[in-house]
Parts: sequence; structure tokens; C-alpha cells
Amino acid sequence: MTVGGLAETALAGALAGRGLDVMAGPFVIRLRSTLASVRRGLRALYADFPVIEDGRFADFHVRVAAAGGARRWFRPQVRFYVDGRSIFKPLSRRQAFPMLEWGLNWCIAGRAHHYLMFHAAVVARAGRAMVLAAPPGAGKSTLCAALVHRGWRLLSDETALLDPESGALHGMARPVSLKNDAIDVIRGFAPEAYISPRCWDTVKGAVAHMRPPTDSVRRMGEPARPAWVIFPRFKAGAATRLTAVEPGAALMRLVTQSFNYGDLGRIAFERTADLLEQSRTYDFVYSRLDDAVETLGGIEPPGV
Repeated sequence: MTVGGLAETALAGALAGRGLDVMAGPFVIRLRSTLASVRRGLRALYADFPVIEDGRFADFHVRVAAAGGARRWFRPQVRFYVDGRSIFKPLSRRQAFPMLEWGLNWCIAGRAHHYLMFHAAVVARAGRAMVLAAPPGAGKSTLCAALVHRGWRLLSDETALLDPESGALHGMARPVSLKNDAIDVIRGFAPEAYISPRCWDTVKGAVAHMRPPTDSVRRMGEPARPAWVIFPRFKAGAATRLTAVEPGAALMRLVTQSFNYGDLGRIAFERTADLLEQSRTYDFVYSRLDDAVETLGGIEPPGV
């Protein structure tokens, strides 16, 4: 059964009751909310994700609920809870679904320490993974969204999960977060993509989410071997430019993009070095998505 396959009454009942258990890659997420906007967002953006009905252990227990007190009636707000604790300041009720997504990102980055995690998008082709590592605002998610509509498989838009034992990259195939001008850029680049309505006036500006391709969701359990590490940067009007980065410099830059490098100690250094030994590493400046996708698609994997 998938989220999209549930009847409306069943979806609402699960979210309002014990919780809806959704599998996102290696994680089972137990979701609870009585808010219609959260229910609509899940149906639209997580339609292809499996619903787990056997009562197994859930990695994260989360809830999005209306804030109490006077705020219930005057400028209504919502809170995000994990394991019964509210961990963020309340936000406008209009931001309920984005708050769920941001909260899930926080849960994974803060608790999934059996992986070495980087702030990076990951896409794959023919079993080889491309890591797009960049700080917020660099155009990473826009580039990721474009690639997955031109033959690449989505592993993650937000967090690269590197298995310290196997060295493989795992994914969740969760919705891709788009901000501000990128929303219309991807609407124009991939008219077939489903993109949620804009949520205005967030701390990140206007935000929308792109539904992951069905094939990416169905194959989210397939890890991929590292082959490329790209440090992308959008620059308006710039010519597409790909510049090789030395492994030592790439390692230091990846360390700054890791959520838990310091927590894992020596194993983090060793696995980051292994990742780079297996990969071609580049700085990448782009302005036009068509040129960017063509350029990245033309880079041969290591060993070729």
C-alpha cells in the first residue's frame, strides 16, 4: 500500500490516531497530524511512498499540530513535535507542511549517526552516484530537480547518507525543496513535474516542493557507488564552467558540509577520503539548466 493508495478516510484516521508509518529509504517515519494542509501535502508529494502496516519500529515519531492558547484564533500557528517534544518556535499555520519537511531534515541530521552525513543532494545513473555538495542558496536543489527530470535517479535533495561499512550512498527520495525563482525555473524546465503551491513569507522566502519521480521512489532502497563530487554554484549570466578540484581541497570542503563528521571521528576521515578516491571532483558554475545538465551528463565516471 502507498500513501496515494489510501482512501481519504483511512489517511485522515491514521494521521489522527496511532500515526501513519511511511518508509523513506532506510527510515520509517511515524507521522501524526489533524491538519488538512499536512494531509494534502502528504497525499500529493508522498503518493508513491510505501505505508508500513505491520507495526514495526519507527525511527522518528513526529507530529505537526496547531499551537494552543490565543494563537489558535489570532494568527494561528503550528508546532513540530518529535517524540512528544516541541523543538522549534511555532510558525504560521500556512507553513505546516514545509515545517514537517524541515523537521524531518532536523531529525535525520541530528539522529542518523550510523551514516556519515553531508549537506548535499545525491543523484545516480547506472548505479553511480553524483554528490552535489553546497551551502544553502548555491543552486544545489534546482540542479538536482533538473537532473532527475533528465534521466538521473533521485537519492536525496538535502542529505547524503554514506554507509561507513560499505562506502555506498543511500537515499530517501523525499520531495525536493525549491525556493523563490527556482520554483518557476523548474516549472518551465520540467512542465511534467508536480510542484506544490507556493508557501509565501517563510524564513527562506517563497517555498514549494517537487514530488519525486515515481521510479526514484520505487528504487529508493538501491544504494549507489560514489563516482562524482560536484561543488555547484549558480551565477546569473555565467558561462557553464567545470573546474577540477584537488582531493585535499575537496576533502576540506566536504568536511565543512558534514552534519556529523566530528561525532564519528577517525572513521569519518577515512570514509570521506575513500569517497574522494573513488570520485572525480569538480567546481561547477552554471546559469542555464540545459547547459548544466548536458555538461554533468557528459562527465565520464572514474576508470573510464
